[in-house]
Amino acid sequence: MSALLQRRSAAPAPPASSAPAEEPKPKRPPNRARRETLAAYGFLLPWFVGLVCITIGPILASLYFSFTDYSLIGDPQWVGLENYRRMLDDERLHTSLGVTFVYVFVSVPLQLALALALAMVLDRGVRGLPIYRSVYYLPSLLGGSVAIAILWRQIFGANGLVNQVLGFFGIQGEGWVSHPDYALGTLIVLNVWTFGAPMVIFLAGLRQIPAMYYEAAAVDGAGPVRRFFTITVPLLTPIIFFNLVLQMINAFQTFTQAFIVSGGTGGPSDSTLFYTLYLYQKGFGAFDMGYASAMAWLLLMIIGGFTAVNFLASKYWVFYGD
Repeated sequence: MSALLQRRSAAPAPPASSAPAEEPKPKRPPNRARRETLAAYGFLLPWFVGLVCITIGPILASLYFSFTDYSLIGDPQWVGLENYRRMLDDERLHTSLGVTFVYVFVSVPLQLALALALAMVLDRGVRGLPIYRSVYYLPSLLGGSVAIAILWRQIFGANGLVNQVLGFFGIQGEGWVSHPDYALGTLIVLNVWTFGAPMVIFLAGLRQIPAMYYEAAAVDGAGPVRRFFTITVPLLTPIIFFNLVLQMINAFQTFTQAFIVSGGTGGPSDSTLFYTLYLYQKGFGAFDMGYASAMAWLLLMIIGGFTAVNFLASKYWVFYGD
């Protein structure tokens, strides 16, 4: 009996149970991975070709032409900084800069103010909101088209709709697009009319403001104006900043409206001579492509400068959630 117990005690213990080892993931066959990589590059190839041929290539070419005397017919001749020095004595260029600055700094604030006002009206829960939103967005889609520019010239012409309405009230109207004092104003009104895109963005921002902020302010006795300036505006400053930068860049590049309304001349008396229109006249009217390329780079620097100023100033008036 004791011998049997000794044999049992000497028997080896059963092995401890261990977790089953993970099976190695099957590796993709090298040929399949290579085919997938080639397929990805194949789908990206059109984008790369467009980036090089349509974007990077023309940018580098215009930079080179800005240092040359190039007439689109002969070979470009290197002149160094001569094109940039010519800008200092070009009176029409100075006029076009003044017209463009007035257009940008008047139309963009008015456009954003109108867009915010309409967004607040629509945020009150108007019935058929999707329909109103779509209707108000249409001007942004059509405002830069040739058809709208032609229609605008007819509306503000000597016998246009505006003068017909004024005549109904016994007021003698002007030829608004043919008068140097009012022609730029008609284009400013046209840009303000294209308020749809910033309005939709403002509306989306207003929907993100919690209602409890307004309720707490109302309990404390704050009126609608006080709530607007202490709650709505501070919480919307990131949206205001985004719309401001975007619309300012677009306004600096405005071309179609001025070209159609003025017949490509920038008249009357250069009152609608936008910078982009003068650039077009130099490049494709006078065939001075070297000078036009230098103007294009000046415009890029102006837009970049104002955008940088906006970003630097934003830390003093834009409030983020953190």
